[in-house]
Amino acid sequence: MASSTLHTIMMPARDDGRGPALFAHAAALAKRFSAHIKVVHCHPKAEDMMPYGVVIPNFLRKQIEAATQQSADTEENFVHDKFSADAAKHGVSEQDPELNKPTAKFYEYEGKQVDAVRHYGRLSDLICVPKPSKEEDLGFNTLKSALFSSGRPVLVCPPSTEVATDLGRHVAIGWNGSLEASRAVAMAMPLIESADSVTVLTGGHSEHAATAEEFQDYLARRGVSSDVVQFDVRGNVGRQLLDKCSDIGVDLLIMGAYHESYERESLLGGNSATIVAEAEIPVVMVH
Repeated sequence: MASSTLHTIMMPARDDGRGPALFAHAAALAKRFSAHIKVVHCHPKAEDMMPYGVVIPNFLRKQIEAATQQSADTEENFVHDKFSADAAKHGVSEQDPELNKPTAKFYEYEGKQVDAVRHYGRLSDLICVPKPSKEEDLGFNTLKSALFSSGRPVLVCPPSTEVATDLGRHVAIGWNGSLEASRAVAMAMPLIESADSVTVLTGGHSEHAATAEEFQDYLARRGVSSDVVQFDVRGNVGRQLLDKCSDIGVDLLIMGAYHESYERESLLGGNSATIVAEAEIPVVMVH
């Protein structure tokens, strides 16, 4: 029986077409755990829209402030309406948090989205972000802020709106005994304990770190049965993890992320960057 749960799920929202897929993932988990979803939309501060290093006449400043506010109100109303439609579609009540009931509420934040993720994410049990798009150059800063500034687990969601109601039925855990992997397990324990099947994927080992078998024993002491699948590391470990997930029918991967720096992995194609780019299933990442 699961002994931990998710109470609060945070997701950023903006007019980029990714809201429905992101909310579908958040809603599936909210309904399983009777959690509250914080849907956070951002609009820029008026001062951020002022030309930098240029003296602005007072009348022009007021015009810019008025235009910024009008634009913010228009987008807020549009995104809020889309959120309300998504909440109704997925059977999540749009209201304040209530125990033992999946709920969601729209929050407006003045400032940058990366700051909103930091602000609301630190008091959430899970942050849902869309899979970044290299072609559109969209989503990378949000993912980076969630991973490195919130101290919370981050669910990277693929762009599909078709999400199974039992998301997390078969969970795989990427285990190499690293600090990041250990943190991922601790923070994602509600998902691990509530899964029907848990598979430990291991292809590497950190010096002086717990083995996959020791980790399996640790899970057993929490009442979680698991299987261990080992593989020989050849080439990119991230791609091998994804291949193994596909082979055994995993629908959610949990892993430590960016053991190297974010910039180094993104530039050189590290394991975490590969999974972010190529995963077709949701991935919980923890730095």
